[in-house]
Order: sequence, then C-alpha cells, then structure tokens
Amino acid sequence: MKRIYLDNAATTPLDPAVIAAMLDVMQTQPGNPSSIHAEGRQARTIIEQARRTVARHLKASIGEIFFTSGGTEANNMALKGAVRDLGVRRIISAPTEHHCVLHSLERIGRERADVTIVHVNLDQQGSPDLGHLEELLADHTLPTLVSLMHANNEIGTLVDLTAVGELCRAHGAYFHSDTVQTIGFYPIDVSTTPIHFLSGSAHKFHGPKGVGFIYINSDHQIQPFIDGGAQERNMRGGTENTYGIAGLAKALELAGLEQASRATHMRSLRTHLRNELLAFFPEVAFSGDVDNGHYKLLNLRFPPTAKTELLLFNLDIAGISVSGGSACSSGTDTGSHVIRALYGDADDAVNIRVSFSHLNTLAEVDQLLAVLRQVMDR
Repeated sequence: MKRIYLDNAATTPLDPAVIAAMLDVMQTQPGNPSSIHAEGRQARTIIEQARRTVARHLKASIGEIFFTSGGTEANNMALKGAVRDLGVRRIISAPTEHHCVLHSLERIGRERADVTIVHVNLDQQGSPDLGHLEELLADHTLPTLVSLMHANNEIGTLVDLTAVGELCRAHGAYFHSDTVQTIGFYPIDVSTTPIHFLSGSAHKFHGPKGVGFIYINSDHQIQPFIDGGAQERNMRGGTENTYGIAGLAKALELAGLEQASRATHMRSLRTHLRNELLAFFPEVAFSGDVDNGHYKLLNLRFPPTAKTELLLFNLDIAGISVSGGSACSSGTDTGSHVIRALYGDADDAVNIRVSFSHLNTLAEVDQLLAVLRQVMDR
C-alpha cells in the first residue's frame, strides 16, 4: 500500500534535487570550512554561496544571515539574546505561538524579563489582537520585544508582518517573528518590513532536517547563543553542517523559483478538500482563518462521537498521514495549546490538521475523503 503523506506542516519530503546537491558535497567536499587549505576553502565557498541565497531570498545583507540547527535554536537565540544583550525587559507574545517560543518565554519570565500575552481574536480565527498589542506597546516603561509568528503551524492563521513591524517601530520596540512555516511559501522582504529577527528551518520547505537560519538586523547585534569557535563570524560555535547548509540553499532556491506555481497547486487542493468536506460532512468546522490563512494547511474540527474518537488512528491504518496538531508535541497527551486558546479547556472536539505540499495530488485528497466517508459510514 502506497501511503499518502498529508502532514507537511510537520516536515516535508526531501526534494530529489536537494538530495543530489547534498550528496555531491558529501562525496566531493571533505574539508572543514574553518581550515585554510584548498579543501577548507571549498567548503567555505559552499557555505557563503548558501548564505547569499538566503540573503537574496529575504532581501537581506549576507552579514545578517547566520546558520543554525533549525528554527528552535534560531528562536531561542533571538529571544534570549535580545534580553541578555539588547536590554529587553518585557516580551509581548501570543498564547498560540510555537512551543519553542512559549517555553523560552517561560524560562525568560522566571529569570530575566516580564512576559505579557496579547489577546487573540477568537472571532477572527485566532489572530493576535493588534488593537490590544498597540495598547500594550503604548506603555514605554520597559524596553520591549514583540514575538509573533508569521503563520500558525496548527491553524494557519497569518499575521501581517508589516503592520506589526510598523507598530513596533512607532513605539520603539524590537520585533521577532517565527517564520518557519512561511519561508519559501510567501515573499518576505526585510528591506521594507520593520523586523529585527526572523527564523527559518530547511525541513519545512523540502530541505534536510537539522539545519536552519536566523536573520538578525545588522543595527541590533546580539552575542553568540552557542559558544565555541569562531564559526558563523563568531556567532555560533561548532563546525558548520556543510552539506545540510548546501541542501537548505538548494531547497530555498527551488522554493523561490516555483513559489507561485506551488501556491496555486496547494490552494486548489485545499479548496477542493474544504468544499467536499462541507458537502459530505455538514457538521465539520474549520479552525483558523480559512479564507485568508496559510494555503498549505486546513485544520478540520469534528464533533466528538464514537466514530471520530479514533479518526487519526483509522486514517493512519488506512495509509494516510495527517496530525492532530504540532508534531513537536507528539508523545504528550495534553492536547493542543492552540486549540485550547481558541475554544477553552473544556473543548472536546476532534481536530485534524491536513497539510499539503506541491507533491500531493487531487487523487490523494479524494482518497482521504473516501476514507473519511468510510470511517464515518457516509
């Protein structure tokens, strides 16, 4: 049985061209990028070419891009570095952020800075309330950083980076955004958007796991998060993951070149799934901003019944991979903090996140619908 993978918000399959690029580096470039001999210089060239690719994609300076192990490290680096090195004493964030942000804020709140949670608009599908944000920013008592993700990884609701950035600029606050779900999917221009830190992770756009990057605005430098050698211009100790970085760059290059066509395809799959679900399952609802949210995912919401209780399990048995929320929280039984923020602790609906890539097909979506009808006896 050929499985159908519809959990691309958790991770994406490696693009064959990315595998080829990484394999070439593995086989032909053994040098340490910090070495001064020919092999080392060749490895260094690969990394700097990759840095230029990321910088070009974001309209950033190459000196503002630093490679990390992924989005979690990049977010930790921005939040904790801003408190330690930029004098930030208050961080404003939302209850629907990724756990790597929320857990970082828990530690920061215990040790070094105040953490304030902005309201979310329940009638607007969980988007941060920008009116409340502006009220919070009007208090200039403490140096402040705002941390809001570009697209929620569970419900797809998007934040207007420019609007938030302008609010932060007007009130003298720093702005950090977890853009892990949108890098390679939406154009982001840091030359025109007032933003100080953003993060990316290769495995979300068909690159390898274990490699990502952080953008740090050159006007507001922080100190290293990981100490060691002089790698990444003294910003991240540890020998660089040369072939992973090469894979990240190749994946981002392809994502940029094919962004429009990929988006059109994924939107068509998402629209088809939504329309067919409404036709066959009138009781189904959707979490998040369905009309204007991220086109790569749709969060389905079924009433609790004996048939829906094991829906995820039955889909998996039928060869279809979807999720109930963030894969980063798998193995826990606490439910989704995002869904709780929207519906409260007493909510008992069954939520399923379906997330697409350009590799998925209409036939796969139809197979998902067929299995859902079979499980629900429709």
